[in-house]
Order: sequence, then structure tokens, then C-alpha cells
Amino acid sequence: MVKPIEPEFQQALNELTTSLQPFLAANPEYQKALDIVQVPERILQFRVVWEDDQGRPQVNNGFRVQYNSALGPYKGGLRLHPSVNLSILKFLGFEQTFKNALTGLNMGGGKGGSDFDPKGKSDSEIRRFCTSFMMELFRHIGKDTDVPAGDIGTGGREIGFLFGAYKKLRNEFVGMLTGKGLHWGGSFIRPEATGYGVIYYVEHMIAHSCPEFSLTKPETLVAISGSGNVAQFTALKVIELGATVLSLSDSKGSLIAEKGYTKEFVEEIGKLKLAGGSLESLADTPGYTYHAGQRPWVLLPKVHIALPGATQNEVSKDEAEALVAAGARIVAEGSNMGCTEEAVDVFEASRKSGPNGVWYAPGKASNCGGVAVSGLEMAQNSQRLAWSTEEVDAKLKKIMTECFNTCLVAGSKWSGEDVSGGVMPSLLSGANVAGFIKVADAMREQGDWW
Repeated sequence: MVKPIEPEFQQALNELTTSLQPFLAANPEYQKALDIVQVPERILQFRVVWEDDQGRPQVNNGFRVQYNSALGPYKGGLRLHPSVNLSILKFLGFEQTFKNALTGLNMGGGKGGSDFDPKGKSDSEIRRFCTSFMMELFRHIGKDTDVPAGDIGTGGREIGFLFGAYKKLRNEFVGMLTGKGLHWGGSFIRPEATGYGVIYYVEHMIAHSCPEFSLTKPETLVAISGSGNVAQFTALKVIELGATVLSLSDSKGSLIAEKGYTKEFVEEIGKLKLAGGSLESLADTPGYTYHAGQRPWVLLPKVHIALPGATQNEVSKDEAEALVAAGARIVAEGSNMGCTEEAVDVFEASRKSGPNGVWYAPGKASNCGGVAVSGLEMAQNSQRLAWSTEEVDAKLKKIMTECFNTCLVAGSKWSGEDVSGGVMPSLLSGANVAGFIKVADAMREQGDWW
């Protein structure tokens, strides 16, 4: 079997294409829209030369994939990680296009970044990299053109350096980046938004399929992967509501809690991660067991809700089967395309088996809260005002509710399945079809296909 040249992008395209088959059978004219929407409007690739602390020049690849602007300015994060390549950024930009459509806000889709690794670098090295990166990127972005944000490796420090470089280059103070500091244009609960949004989406899934596993009950067991921004705030919201968080993880291994994580311990992990530390350093903490080189999915004998929150393809077929065997009822992605194609097949087969199967939510739906609050930050910047935490949180809850309902209705109508007898509609099909229709209709009205 020949491996695809761009495996991550091809996986995302295959998922969308498969979900769309019942819709395209009834509406064959939309095939042309699918042919066109899968091609990015523009791909930018450039070299980034920066100086390390020894005065030596270093070079990295810089990218921005401006995927689709039918619904608004390109919107999507900048990822700084050694794994970054065009396949990953194309898949992320493609997913972002439909994810942004599901928020109901006027945002197109894009993604960018570099194979630069901020880990182990000094603040001065990161600042010099960000300045050099922005010296090329600034000519291609703007508040009404393309509004990047943070992502893996790009936190508040990096956004600050990038914003400062743009401001000097353009001599203007505008909202051309989101994830900014609160006192210079950022939004309340932006750091929390993706994690909180996942939980707001999951609460609707629970209410529709398994209310006995409410997140207000300590006996509801929740497995989370990752220990970065998304995973931390997902865990903190679960703990706040009252359920039990069993796991967090990082690239080196998993830390399993015998009786559940506490708010204080998650906050300590947040400080550890901000300082570049690893969960491995917590291996001897009483009440917690560290498993080197393993993800949490096969380590837990009993799980009700699984929330992948680390990176793409972090749940394999075997791990999906382990979650089904452990009694999982809901799997919702906090990460983008967190489950492999084979894992998704396992979950979808479980869903179709009956009312006690696994209900799976793809990241383009369940984790859209982060970009939704980025969109709200853009709106606040345009009006030169700041909404309160309560206002932003209420708007986020409303967006996640509407996103869930949109996916539920579209999944019921276009999955091509019989959803009687307690079988839940496919949220995978619903998210893909609903997001696609919205983007495709806008493209047609703008003359991109006919």
C-alpha cells in the first residue's frame, strides 16, 4: 500500500468525504464545492533566520496556510513544534475552516507555524525568533485579512513578542492576533475557552444519552490526555462541576490519580508546564502513579467519559477498544483529530450497537470553544471594549449549545442511518455536513462555484 504524501491532510479529507456521501447523493451539485474547498486559497512558506544566545544564526521553516475566507478573515493558530510540516498545517487549516463555520461567527479557516521548538530556548531566543517570523508574516495578515492565534508551543509569551514585532513593523495597534494579554486587548477566559467549551458540549451529550453520568457526580469517571492549556482547563472545569478526573499525560508518559485529581494539583501542573517541566518529575507523588511511555487510555479499568486533549491521532484502534471495554459512554476531542481513523470506526460501530454504545464528538465540534472566544476577542477589539468574564462565558455556552444542536440535527438528517431504538445520531456526520454546507453555500454566493 502506498502511503499518502500528506497523511494527516488526507485523513481529514477522507473523514469529510465519507461523512458527506449521503448528502452528496441527494445534492450531487455540491460535489464541485467539495472539489474546490479542499484546495487552500493560498499557502505561504518562508525561511526564518534568528540568532541564538551564542550569536550564531539558526534557521527554521515558517508557514501560513490561508485555507478558506468564504465566511470571514482567515482564522487559526500558529503552532511551534518540531513536527510542524505542510501536511499537518493543511489538515489543521482544513479542519479549522469547518470548525469556525460551526461557531456561527464570521471567520474563515487558516493555520500556520514553524518547526522551531521553544522548549529549552531562552526568552531572548524566543523573542528573536518571533521577531524574525513576524518580519515575513506581517505582510500577509491583518485584522480584516488573517488573524492568527496561539496553538501548541505558542502561548501568551510568544503572542506578546509577535504582537510587539507587528506593531513596530506596521505602526498600528490593532487586533491582528488573538490570545493577547488582558490589559492590551485580550479577552477574559480565552485561556480557558477550549477546555471549558469541551465540557459545555459534553454536558449536552450526557443529557441526551447518559444522564446517569452527570459531571456533577463524583462517581462519574473522566479520563483526560495532555497536560497543556486545553487539558488543564478541561480538568479544572470537570473538578469544579464535581466529577472525578483520573488522568493527565504528556509526551513522556501518563500520571494516573488513584482517587482523582484535585484543583490544587492541576494548578501545580500548570506551573510545572509553564516552566518547561514534565509529569515524570511527579512520579513519586502519593496517590498518583506514573506510567512512562504510555497514554492513559489502556491504563484505566473503568472510564465513563474520555477526553483526548493532547495532539492529533493520540487514540489508536487498540486504545479505542480498551475504552469501549472500560465502559466509556462518551468520547469528545479536545485536540484536533485526536483519534485515528481506525479508532473513530471503533467508536462509531459502538454507537450503532445500541443505546449503551460510545457517542463520539469530533474536535471540529467539541473543541470549537477556543476559536469561538478568539472570535469574541476580535469583536471586542473592533469595538475597543472588554466584556466581563460572565458575559464571555455566557456567550461561549450559547455558542457551544448551538453548535451541538446543529450537529445533532444534521447528523439525524444526513448520516444515512436509522437512529431509532435509542441509537444516537452521528455527531461526526453532523459536524462535517453542517460545517461543509455553510462554507459551500457562502462560496457559491460569492461565485467560487456554480
